[in-house]
Amino acid sequence: MAEFTLPANSKIRTGQTWPASAAAAKVRAFHIYRWNPDDGKNPQLDTYEVDLAKCGPMVLDALIKIKNEIDPTLTFRRSCREGICGSCAMNIQGTNALACLRPIEDMEGPVRIYPLPHMAVVKDLVPDLSQIYAQYRSIEPWLKADTPAPPDRERLQSKEERAKLDGLWECILCFCCTTSCPSYWWNGDRYLGPAVLLQAYRWIADSRDEYTGERLDSLEDPFKLYRCHTIMNCAQTCPKGLNPAKAIGAIKELLVQREV
Repeated sequence: MAEFTLPANSKIRTGQTWPASAAAAKVRAFHIYRWNPDDGKNPQLDTYEVDLAKCGPMVLDALIKIKNEIDPTLTFRRSCREGICGSCAMNIQGTNALACLRPIEDMEGPVRIYPLPHMAVVKDLVPDLSQIYAQYRSIEPWLKADTPAPPDRERLQSKEERAKLDGLWECILCFCCTTSCPSYWWNGDRYLGPAVLLQAYRWIADSRDEYTGERLDSLEDPFKLYRCHTIMNCAQTCPKGLNPAKAIGAIKELLVQREV
């Protein structure tokens, strides 16, 4: 996947520099996107010099250190710090990733950090995910069945049925895949995007769900599903190693089989 780079006519300006102390033993610069909707200014890149000798190994450790010790106005999302919640998704060194899983030592030179690309920004590194969450709600991501559940046990699956959910249930909705997809950049108002479509297939593939037909009907749309052009950025950037494009292809195959 090609790195995300700023256009030559970008209005992002060079901002403030926060130098490390003279006693710092291992300095690394972090160029971080800053934008405050309340000050009326264009976005800027602030530079923070961090002593890695006194910092954890991951990008999120550096961000927390910057916020706690250098600049408390820096704004970003984070929660679990273990690659489970998906909160700290951002664009790091040109690639979408989870800050808590991206080692600083794996990168050379200054570390460039931006919010997830092609999304409205709430503040600094916080993207507005309202539209994606609305799209997620639209697929009704819960078990739907008219048959009453057994009174004395759970709805059971065979090992083979359960195995069909592998590669789907692990999605943490970080949206690294969706925001790396050019098709979503172009048609995000109507195309559901890789993450939501993978989640849609998770319920289609679930043997306990009884609304497969209705779910496929709702996806059979020129824009909701068929804007996927198998560019494969989604699979390359997923921090959990999932393949949303494969799930999208499976939905398309089911629709074709239904028409035969």
